[in-house]
Amino acid sequence: MLTIDQLTVSYGEKIILENLRVRCNEGQIHGLVGLNGSGKTTLLNTIYGFKRPNSGIIMYRNAPIKRTDIAYLENENYFYSNISGKEYLSLFKAPQETYQPDDWNQLFNLPLNQLIDGYSSGMKKKLALMATLKQDKPIVILDEPFNGLDIEGSKILSMLIVKLKEKGHTIIVTSHILESLTTVCDHIHYLSQRQIQFSRTKDNFNNIENEVFQNLKTTYSDIISNLI
Repeated sequence: MLTIDQLTVSYGEKIILENLRVRCNEGQIHGLVGLNGSGKTTLLNTIYGFKRPNSGIIMYRNAPIKRTDIAYLENENYFYSNISGKEYLSLFKAPQETYQPDDWNQLFNLPLNQLIDGYSSGMKKKLALMATLKQDKPIVILDEPFNGLDIEGSKILSMLIVKLKEKGHTIIVTSHILESLTTVCDHIHYLSQRQIQFSRTKDNFNNIENEVFQNLKTTYSDIISNLI
């Protein structure tokens, strides 16, 4: 189990997360939702170790979490200039000696021998996904992985996420498109006001959109009516 308890994170004097608590069971898919600026990426960066917390603990299997436990797809990926897709993939270690990028590329059909500089944004996202998943880490964190993907790529990604779950991986995924999470996740956690306000299981996903957006409807409906 991945356990986060009493986690507080700030940038300077601005507190982003405060006494946040959440538990993620192994072999399950956990969706993380929240409005822009709610702290989703800060939470993921803290889990991975990019950001040091002010206080609190992050434990995995009853021990402090290690970066080597995690494969992390960031929302914005960095690519070196003048290297090919295949050269980029070679920078990421795969535990299986039998790993072959061409085998994975049957899913995405990328021109791996060409320079990444000529890739579209969707092609770059698929390449970054291949690099993340080839690592075969027990925890897989995917920050907005559906951004930039076409319909086919989004469906393939959903199938991959479910397969990772079946193999016992713990997956944390964020998305601005709630439907992309409700179709694959076992749990969805709502981050707002510096904390996880609630967590819902698949049986209760039908009401989650109303729970998330009710305050927005109340706040902005009168403003919209006056404008239009």
